[in-house]
Amino acid sequence: MKATQTFLATLKEAPSDAEVVSHQLMVRAGLIRKLSAGIYNYLPLGLKVIRKVENIIREEMNRGGAIELLMPMIQPAELWQETGRWEKMGPELLRIKDRHERDFLIQPTSEEVVTDLARNEIRSYKQLPVNFYQIQTKFRDERRPRFGIMRGREFSMKDAYSFDRDTAGLKQSYQLMFDAYTRIFERMGLVFRAVTADNGAIGGSGSQEFHVIADTGEDAIVYCPNSDYAANLEAAESLSLIPARAAPSAAIQKVATPDQTRCDQVAQFLSLPIEQTVKTLVFAVDQEKGPAKLFMLLLRGDHELNEIKLSKIPGLAESRFASEAEIAAACNASPGSLGPVGVRSDVVVIADRTVANMSNFVCGANATGFHLTGVNWGRDLPLPQVADIRNAVAGDPSPDGKGVVEICRGIEVGHVFQLGTRYSEAMRCTFLDENGKAQPMVMGCYGIGVTRLLGAAIEQGHDDRGIVWPISMAPFEVVICPVGYDKSDSVKVEADALHDALLAAGIDVVLDNRGERPGAMFADWELIGVPYRVVIGERGLKDGQVEFQGRTESAAQNIPLASIKDHVIAAVQTAKQ
Repeated sequence: MKATQTFLATLKEAPSDAEVVSHQLMVRAGLIRKLSAGIYNYLPLGLKVIRKVENIIREEMNRGGAIELLMPMIQPAELWQETGRWEKMGPELLRIKDRHERDFLIQPTSEEVVTDLARNEIRSYKQLPVNFYQIQTKFRDERRPRFGIMRGREFSMKDAYSFDRDTAGLKQSYQLMFDAYTRIFERMGLVFRAVTADNGAIGGSGSQEFHVIADTGEDAIVYCPNSDYAANLEAAESLSLIPARAAPSAAIQKVATPDQTRCDQVAQFLSLPIEQTVKTLVFAVDQEKGPAKLFMLLLRGDHELNEIKLSKIPGLAESRFASEAEIAAACNASPGSLGPVGVRSDVVVIADRTVANMSNFVCGANATGFHLTGVNWGRDLPLPQVADIRNAVAGDPSPDGKGVVEICRGIEVGHVFQLGTRYSEAMRCTFLDENGKAQPMVMGCYGIGVTRLLGAAIEQGHDDRGIVWPISMAPFEVVICPVGYDKSDSVKVEADALHDALLAAGIDVVLDNRGERPGAMFADWELIGVPYRVVIGERGLKDGQVEFQGRTESAAQNIPLASIKDHVIAAVQTAKQ
């Protein structure tokens, strides 16, 4: 392709609202332009990258046995009412009405539609398993769209849905998709990690997320460098840091701690390590009748509550922070002086695993301005309910017993779910088994954020000159930069000849025929992120030489003109391996 045959729209400066590198560089490189908050036009180079991503996804999804179809962006509310998500989903679900005042929505996902399709088209076990996928526009009405396409409102997504006759079949379909995802991200040249995840609003029995590793990632990933263990912080298991509870060795004492309301303050005031303190949080669950039921949650002073884990505890799915009035009624103290000793009997005490094994610890005395030291389970208060309710921290023992965990940042770009029968039972999506008996189909769900992948790849690969694309995602593999293309016949002839030869060899090449000065040409293509550059100029041609340079290389190589085509082809092929 010639540069004048496409649309280049590079900018020297990024817009003031571009907060992250990917947003800044995508605008400057002429990949996107903002239309409205969280909604973008994709310019020709941006679309070219998207098509490359889609091609890799299609090839690997097809290889994994999935079948492509296309479902509507606009979905009737009735299907979502069958599953209860019409009422449960928040304002992120964009609800609309047609001219007849009938309720519709712009799809954020398509579980209901594909389940409706399956229940109408699949009758027998002989038609199973089947896996449908689509690459389609989605819309989620984010309260605060930010970070460019990383958290936009309109985006492109690949979503797939498997239907099996039983759980064993689901696990096979799930593994096929997990393997396909691994191949997809490997082919894209991304550094990524698959992690155990929480199912969230989608539901189901198990899921894993795929994260592109980047320092700017929104998600914390807990992983063990000595094993395959990895989990999203929300789902990472936290073992007790104390193997067993020691016997009491100190008497309980009530001590004044005026104006010391945080564990770090109390520890410093009492000249104790913060690891000896216990923080107390009170949550409430509203009841149909009467006052809310209260739960007292205990964590070591230096640990943080994991609210996702908390929501998994029976009875706490709809919990909230207790009000000051509720806390005062139960504990006779203000926050900062709360503790489990002598608490009202109808308050359920739940201790994190580490707290449950602590002895001689410090906690609030349920008297404002006072704390208790030397507190011990069994002697000073009843044994608590024990649960994993904290965030993991670096240095924790790995749950698989193979060392300690570390934490890095990641950008979620894919998610695979074992849905089970949540949607098929709600929507009566059944098949007839060998005995002619109706059984609910067992479902899986598999998503990849197509447009989000562009932002994630840039967050992972960039420098002070611009984007550093993996070659499989780059808008072009090679750019030919002729110096004096519009002034030198010899430069024009050789540049055109190399362009045509590389194109014929299957190389995705662009020839900059705009007649720009070398500095401007180089700056544009480095900003856009083309992996390889060939520079042809009169001076080099006199010696039969051209310059060849990789995007991340500090200096160019002089390559004989006669062998430059083969050199470029070899470099591209090697980069793709």
